[in-house]
Amino acid sequence: MTSWKFSIAAVAAVALTASAASADTIKIGFNTPQTGFAAADGKSVLTGAQIAIDTVNAAGGVNGKKLELIVYDDQAKPKFAVPIATKLIQQDKVAMSISGSYSAPTRASAGVYQNAKVPYVSAYAVHPDITRAGNYVFRTGILGSVLGKAAAKLVGDKLGKKRVVITIMKNDYGKALAAGFKSVMANYGIQVIKEYQYSLRDRQFGPIVSSIKGDNPDAIFDTGYWFVAAPFVSQLRAGGVKAVVVAQEGYDGVKFIEIAKKAAEGVIIVTALDRDSKNPAVRQFMTEFKKRTGYGADMVGASGHAAVMVAAAALKKAGSTDRAAIRDALASIKVDAITGTLSFNALGEVQKSLKVQEVREGRWRFHSEIVDAKLLTPPDK
Repeated sequence: MTSWKFSIAAVAAVALTASAASADTIKIGFNTPQTGFAAADGKSVLTGAQIAIDTVNAAGGVNGKKLELIVYDDQAKPKFAVPIATKLIQQDKVAMSISGSYSAPTRASAGVYQNAKVPYVSAYAVHPDITRAGNYVFRTGILGSVLGKAAAKLVGDKLGKKRVVITIMKNDYGKALAAGFKSVMANYGIQVIKEYQYSLRDRQFGPIVSSIKGDNPDAIFDTGYWFVAAPFVSQLRAGGVKAVVVAQEGYDGVKFIEIAKKAAEGVIIVTALDRDSKNPAVRQFMTEFKKRTGYGADMVGASGHAAVMVAAAALKKAGSTDRAAIRDALASIKVDAITGTLSFNALGEVQKSLKVQEVREGRWRFHSEIVDAKLLTPPDK
């Protein structure tokens, strides 16, 4: 197993290099929140990426060279992500780069990579404008609007719930999910009886909970992250709201269940990771992830792993570290990753089926799968 060491750089950056790094390595940049409000997701995505790096290197690397991950802490903030992108391109001279961060820093960085003609892969950020930065930018995660569409099918078709409340987190992620949901809800007979908004910093939801109780919906579609969602769902149940809560990848992880406790039971999400998968690669990843972190694998960790495996496949197909050749390889590859079979359309977006997970007895378990090709087709321009 590869040995790793950390060194602290300026602006709260953390550079991760293999202990025996040499000219025989291929450098891949990686921006991710290692400190700040999103540090837990940063830990997961970096762990997933490291597992993939170790797997590739243990098998001999790519084109006779080992992969070297160069990691900086962007704190999930654009003001750090942009100079990090510049540093990775100009100083570290990476062959390509991966975003293991949220939509705002990824959007801000995408233009930097496009202008420099350096391939950039977003592991899980969902905003539609990320890939619209240009033809050097790709996304291995599902577009936010597509996740929202899948959630509408889950609510109206699979669950048969028609009277719905939407709770929208006031950021790129929440808005994209809500827009996708509303764009197709009529196809499934869904009526949105009310919408509520909240901020990333909110933890007290008394007025919203009281109002939702009066709305008496069949289901609630929530667009938040786990650290906001856990208190929200806990307060819903404490307030006597019994409607099923349907959510998305932002809930995906053990932290949501640990904080929400019994209130988490019955929550259903649309996501990319199936904990009950029989796929040997998925089982191996989940075992190794828990060994390294002490907690169960989550969507963010799986997304980091998938992005690195896509990068390795592109580098192998390109046969060199020529950035234009890597870009062309990314545009044409198909990779069987632990989050599904991944290939890209003309806009650099991925299309794949989605998993539905439900909390049962304190664990995420398989509920169903959404395989509607027409529904899940991302935009190509």
